[in-house]
Amino acid sequence: MEITRFGYFWLDTWVLANVIQLATQEFCMRYLNHTNDPCGRQFDQMTQAARSVPANIAEGNSRHSTSRETEMKLTDVARASLSELANDYLNWLLLHESIPWSVRSAEYMAVGNIRFDRPTYKDDVQHLSSVHILAQKHKFDTWLKGGDHLMAANCMLVLCNRLIMMLGRQIEHLLESFKEEGGFTEGLTAERLAFRTQQSAQSNAPLCPQCGRPMIKRMAKKGIHSGKEFWSCSGYPECNGTRSID
Repeated sequence: MEITRFGYFWLDTWVLANVIQLATQEFCMRYLNHTNDPCGRQFDQMTQAARSVPANIAEGNSRHSTSRETEMKLTDVARASLSELANDYLNWLLLHESIPWSVRSAEYMAVGNIRFDRPTYKDDVQHLSSVHILAQKHKFDTWLKGGDHLMAANCMLVLCNRLIMMLGRQIEHLLESFKEEGGFTEGLTAERLAFRTQQSAQSNAPLCPQCGRPMIKRMAKKGIHSGKEFWSCSGYPECNGTRSID
């Protein structure tokens, strides 16, 4: 029951998204003030973008069994929010005449090479996942809690870019799975079509003049025959055979 209810808690993307949200909240509380953010808009934008990432990952994964399409869309929304947040950190660096770390720099590789532990939540998911998230976040304390706002912004930019790539791979995996298996909605459509085809066969419905399969009744949705029933091949759209209903 716990695993079904909190399936997204095991996703590395969701764990990293929470680390980024917590670190962003700390960054904004520590470095944004009435001088550089007099109306508080930057604070709101950054913290809301950071919040959107784990929220949409969680909501998308919760729809996994009912709509793969919705899951992909929400995961992509999370990626878009993350890109917005990454741009805020980049802007912070440029505003202070600082260039982001090179991917070949020692600092970039040090942050990028840190790996997360595998979660072991057992039967106390919310409690143990919180312990897990904080433990992963503390791995970046050297850069986030040293008091250097430029170092913290660089670290956050690396983490944002890392998660953007992870979410991209997650979306690709979901797309491939959707192509092969379809989703809940597609499954319902197939089941309904199979049932209607079976009913048509049992009620002596006419056979398709093009392929010979049983036909089913459909209703025209547009054109001069809108609202009128007609016989349609059960193999549609592969076969578009039709017959009029006398």
